[in-house]
Amino acid sequence: MSFMRFSYWLRGDRPELGPDQRERLAIETARNRIFITGAMFIVGFTWITYGLVDASVLRQGNEPAVASGTDARELKTERADIVDRNGILLATDLPTNSLYADARVVKDPVESADMLLTALPDLDRDTLIRHLSSRKAFVWIRRNLTPEQQYEVNSLGVPGLNFQREERRVYPHGRLFSHVLGFTDIDNNGIAGAEREFDNELRINNGPLQLSVDTRVQYALEEEVESAMETYSAVGAAGLVMDVYTGEVIAMTSLPNFDPHRPGQAPADARFNRSTLGVYEMGSVFKLFNTAIALETGSANLNSVFDATEPLRVARFSIRDYHAENRWLTVPEILVHSSNIGSARMAMAFGGATQQKYLKKLGMLDKPEIELPEVGGPLVPNPWREINTMTIAFGHGIAVTPLQVVNGISTIANGGIRRPSTVLRQDGAPAGERVFSRETSDLMRRLMRLVVTEGSGKNAEVAGYFLGGKTGTSEKLVNGRYVKNARMSTFVAAFPMQDPKYVVLVTLDEPKGTKKTYGFATAGWVSAPAVGKVVTRIAPLLGIEPANAKAPEIEQALQIELRKGERKLASF
Repeated sequence: MSFMRFSYWLRGDRPELGPDQRERLAIETARNRIFITGAMFIVGFTWITYGLVDASVLRQGNEPAVASGTDARELKTERADIVDRNGILLATDLPTNSLYADARVVKDPVESADMLLTALPDLDRDTLIRHLSSRKAFVWIRRNLTPEQQYEVNSLGVPGLNFQREERRVYPHGRLFSHVLGFTDIDNNGIAGAEREFDNELRINNGPLQLSVDTRVQYALEEEVESAMETYSAVGAAGLVMDVYTGEVIAMTSLPNFDPHRPGQAPADARFNRSTLGVYEMGSVFKLFNTAIALETGSANLNSVFDATEPLRVARFSIRDYHAENRWLTVPEILVHSSNIGSARMAMAFGGATQQKYLKKLGMLDKPEIELPEVGGPLVPNPWREINTMTIAFGHGIAVTPLQVVNGISTIANGGIRRPSTVLRQDGAPAGERVFSRETSDLMRRLMRLVVTEGSGKNAEVAGYFLGGKTGTSEKLVNGRYVKNARMSTFVAAFPMQDPKYVVLVTLDEPKGTKKTYGFATAGWVSAPAVGKVVTRIAPLLGIEPANAKAPEIEQALQIELRKGERKLASF
């Protein structure tokens, strides 16, 4: 089409057409022009509308900003929950908002700071003014605001303030599991306990992390241990419950404890885990290990007798009995009367090398195997002399954690197989290492029961549950010296002894005697009753019913004759 014809088409003017044709063409051209004009109007209107929406809704524009709930810097940690063995929630993340400032658009730092202080009065004014005057694009003002605080700050309308969504770790049971769970820092990084040990797994978040602990048992254990600690004015305490077949920690407490939401406000002593990190001389509890070694190696049997007529002197050291019988004692009597002299002589019969071998197998010479970062290594003698063999026989000269003791007693009670301690729920008993024969384990269960029925553990007796255990009282070692009248009092027991399922330990740090205990603060008076109370509460929760109807029959099956030693039978 030529330029001239194109111009005619635009005007609707076609000279070669007749009058009717030119009229129809003019109408059609007018209709096309209206359509094109309308389409252009719609496109323009849409473009303008999009610009307005983009400027007012999708962008924050160049105007000074006020507090906003959304930001490109939004952080999502997505940390997995932690639950107990029954699925009860122990730790979770809750969304929170944190306040930051874009100091570049803060008009008046001093006035803005004073306004903020009306909503957040605990902020430091000088620090706040310095932050708001920094001209930085991003500076934290306060992390993890409460909804009320966020509302109050937002109501101020201070330019340059914004909120960033974060996640805060929350512990529904407060202090109850503080030493098991640990805590996270303000950026939700695991800092202590299971939170630190499983930090990577929790961040991957493939589902809840299930621990071995039982919330119901934990409540009972902590209440009874705390009650004993207060009753006897102890400076601290530890308590443990373990499944003897799986090594699972069913409950663990260390007192004093702390609020995992505010760990920085707790003193170091409260954050210290006495159950896994503290190492102590456990006293006469070690006589159980000593006796088991003697029976296993054949260096003694239940009828063997040892001279306890007078203190045992080695060089400048003298080994005495707390309640001296001043006679020869059989193996059962050595445990019932808790004879240091008899235990030392028993250890000399199998020797230091054998003692080290079995204590190594029991895990007493290495750090405990458990999925927690707060683990203490044992204090062992080096070199291992004859005097060390003697004193270790009754729990002096070696320091271990309460966790190691509970694991060792579980090994004795479960048939002689040692399995690592764990805070993770297990599906059945994992593979383990045999330390003692079933025959030795059976004899030891009977001897442990005898300590409760006839010996220093009488105050732990609970009808129908057939506890068996051992007391242990030792002077506290501080800066390499023993402190007089500063004791560690421990009682550890398995139950029920005809078919042991669990081991319970209670340790009191520097308990004081009361009128009810006639001034005594030894384990049989202060720790044994606490273990009995714990068993009374947790046994029904764990599905163990008292066997009162069959009590005489069971007691008869567990009975060991407590025959007095006779000098003429001595083989020493």
